[in-house]
Formats: sequence, C-alpha cells, structure tokens
Amino acid sequence: MVIAIANGEIIEDYPEDKRGHSCLVLGYTKDGKALHAVCGTDTSATLVIITVYFPDLPKWKDPKTREKGV
Repeated sequence: MVIAIANGEIIEDYPEDKRGHSCLVLGYTKDGKALHAVCGTDTSATLVIITVYFPDLPKWKDPKTREKGV
C-alpha cells in the first residue's frame, strides 16, 4: 500500500474537506490492482492516510473515472 501511494497520482483534490485539505491518490499494487487512498496532512505537515479502498463498480467506471449519478 505504501508504495502504491508513494508512486501514485492525485486524481481528485478536496481543498474544502471538513477534515482539512485532502486528495484522492490512485496507485497500483505490486499485482497491478488499482488502489485509491484519500490522504491529507496534519498541522505538522505529516501525511495522514484517511482511507484506502479498491475502486469498483458501480461507483467507478474505471480507476480514474467516477460513474455519474452514483
């Protein structure tokens, strides 16, 4: 998981998140499976991993694209 996040790409940015500025990172496991991680930083700029999940239907059309209306 750490490597997937470290080598991942920010695909959504949430500057107004109630928990503080955060973003959605898309990375891939060593087996090539897409992985999403919502990350932010605390007051000392330490990375905080809020949640991690595998993007699947019906919410995600593909690892980068949300299904509309879901």
